[in-house]
Amino acid sequence: MKADRSTTRMSRRSRTVWLSLLAAMTGVSGALLALDGGPAPRFDGLTLPALAAATGPASMEVVLAPRQPLDRGRWQAIVIEQSGSPFGTASSIDQEHKARNLRGLGYHFVIGNGNGLSDGEIHVGYRWLEQQAGAHTGGPDADWYNQHAIGICLVGNGDRRSFTDAQMSRLVELVGVLARDLGIPPERIVFASDVSPSGGPGRLFPAAAFREQVDARR
Repeated sequence: MKADRSTTRMSRRSRTVWLSLLAAMTGVSGALLALDGGPAPRFDGLTLPALAAATGPASMEVVLAPRQPLDRGRWQAIVIEQSGSPFGTASSIDQEHKARNLRGLGYHFVIGNGNGLSDGEIHVGYRWLEQQAGAHTGGPDADWYNQHAIGICLVGNGDRRSFTDAQMSRLVELVGVLARDLGIPPERIVFASDVSPSGGPGRLFPAAAFREQVDARR
């Protein structure tokens, strides 16, 4: 009988511990969602390999067919950003953003530099696939840009090293397709530093050549 009572007490304590842990986890999740609203996502996405660029512009058309219907009324701008570190994958950036109390990867697209993601590889994030607002831009107009701008992140630090030719080629291709299909004018294709003091993509980013190449694709 003593053993039975002891087992019962242990079972009750175990249930209490698990219920307390569950409540704590729920509270933390609620606090995170308050900062970056919406349901907690599964971490997934779509990969466009670097070599896809060789098949021509049609290879990029997949970004115009996300899982949810393309929300043409939402997307009014594009923000070009950088990861700030030489290494990066969608998963590593996702973890960094979660550490900042975001729901996960804040960018809609990430373009690799060969150190983590392949050079020129594009990760199409869950926020784009589900047509959700981003969590990628700071500054006084952050809310508008996160709600209405497509966030594209280049892996790397443009203040220390130039981005690769493959990254720039894929960026031009991606921005060209999005801007053309969604009717985003050149003045709404901005750099993070245009809207936030701490933004990228850095002083070594070839801004003039980038804009010229994107304009040529319109």
